[in-house]
Amino acid sequence: MRHFAAIGIASLVALSPATSLAWQNDGGTKTQIEGVRNYTKVDATIGCAGATDPKAFVEIAGFGYKAILNLREATETDAAIDESRTAAEAAGLTYIHLPFKGSEPDSKVVDAFLVIVTDTQNQPLFIHCASANRVGSLWLVKRMLVDGWTEERAVAEAKALGLTSAILQTFALDYVATHKR
Repeated sequence: MRHFAAIGIASLVALSPATSLAWQNDGGTKTQIEGVRNYTKVDATIGCAGATDPKAFVEIAGFGYKAILNLREATETDAAIDESRTAAEAAGLTYIHLPFKGSEPDSKVVDAFLVIVTDTQNQPLFIHCASANRVGSLWLVKRMLVDGWTEERAVAEAKALGLTSAILQTFALDYVATHKR
């Protein structure tokens, strides 16, 4: 019995804070990473999050990500675009900055987003903004147009990822409606 207890304690000690706090939901696996707000591993190729401190990029790279896609605008408080680029590159990650203005969403950004997330050279890809609201809206579009998900399923996942804005949800659904094949 002591042998099993020792193994259990050793296992707990060996776990990092990031891997010790993981749980499943309909939007993927939620995991806490220090310096990352609202992180969800959606599948083997995509992770989504809100505000991400550049100091977390080493740990993100350790999870196997190849690239970081930052949707924040350079003018946002604590966006730290240059610092993020430097930290990502130092961690061996490709850094992609695609500013997406949540209050005035632009379909050209969605076009570029779809190219970036479907390019296997960028995968596994870590996508973030400030809260995961913009990430959720763009991911909703990807799920419906690329993966063929129903609106109900895609919206539910987007909300689980962080989509809270009715404006962004409407924008995403309108984009899908005008771009369906």
